[in-house]
Amino acid sequence: MRRLIILALLGLCAFGACAVLTVVSGTSDQHSAIGTGGGACDPSPDDLDAVAAALGSGYGRTQADHAVTIWQTATGRDLPERAGLIALATAMQESTLRVLANPAVPASLDLPHDGLGEDHDSVGLFQQRPHWGDLADLMDPAASTNLFLDALEDVEGWESMSLAAAAQAVQVSAFPDAYAKHESAATAAAKVIAAIECGWIHPVAGYGVNSGWRTSERPTHNGVDLAAPRGTEILAAAAGEVVTVVCNAHNGVGRQLSCDVDGSPGIAGCGWYVEVAHAEGLLTRYCHMGERPAVSVGDQVAPGDLLGYVGSSGRSSGPHLHLEVHTSHHATFDTAIEPVAAFEAKGVQL
Repeated sequence: MRRLIILALLGLCAFGACAVLTVVSGTSDQHSAIGTGGGACDPSPDDLDAVAAALGSGYGRTQADHAVTIWQTATGRDLPERAGLIALATAMQESTLRVLANPAVPASLDLPHDGLGEDHDSVGLFQQRPHWGDLADLMDPAASTNLFLDALEDVEGWESMSLAAAAQAVQVSAFPDAYAKHESAATAAAKVIAAIECGWIHPVAGYGVNSGWRTSERPTHNGVDLAAPRGTEILAAAAGEVVTVVCNAHNGVGRQLSCDVDGSPGIAGCGWYVEVAHAEGLLTRYCHMGERPAVSVGDQVAPGDLLGYVGSSGRSSGPHLHLEVHTSHHATFDTAIEPVAAFEAKGVQL
């Protein structure tokens, strides 16, 4: 994974108001969203059977699970769905959707794998060679998919190429036309995967909204405040990848302040907060935690996984959870949407 330490656009979140401003980086860990793969969606056995059937004869649940990871990783990067199709078809051709170890790379035999391959020193779903990256990444379904997608994005005009041409531009295979034969099955599998219901939950169940989104009194409030008491567990609302863990508390001249103590209305920033990138390009932000969050950047989370605990760090007049929903993995004022409606669309009443 590629990690970035940047000057970030952070939410200035109060118990009743939020604004967007640029601040000097404080205690933070951030990187670009790279997807929601790695099995975070936990498809059911029935889901996997349906995906395997769509892939065709010879494919089972393990291969279907890898197909789900590839698709979710691609869609989680805000890429066109065609990127996922290209990645699926490529892995079908290169490994029949199996993570292959290689006796020519002895260390690969010690990592989780589904079988053996013998093509030079190629390993993994995409039969990537050592110059692609660390062996652990090449043998990991989500990480190797991201390496493939990184290379695909570097191909000029890949969006308008045929599937086979785009795959070949990345793989440089001795059999450039072989990818085309998998396009139909990849498309059928993608439709099944896209229909899998990963599910959303209330992040602090039992506690409702006591400060709304962009009200007339607080037009820059980018989220809603949920009246959960100090110490309440904050749970991931949906499957995804942790992309930000930040202490955002500072005074009026940008001096970094501690997030391990209660804040006040005179302090700027969201305190300890976490962002989770989800499929469909969505992102959730959880602010004002009372201590360093329980997750790290790069963690894959499922609905209900612990993110941290309600507190009152940053610009806050009392313990609560400030919750935001964004339509991009790069959150700004313009990407924020009304959380109550966003959660209702997922079947959850805040």
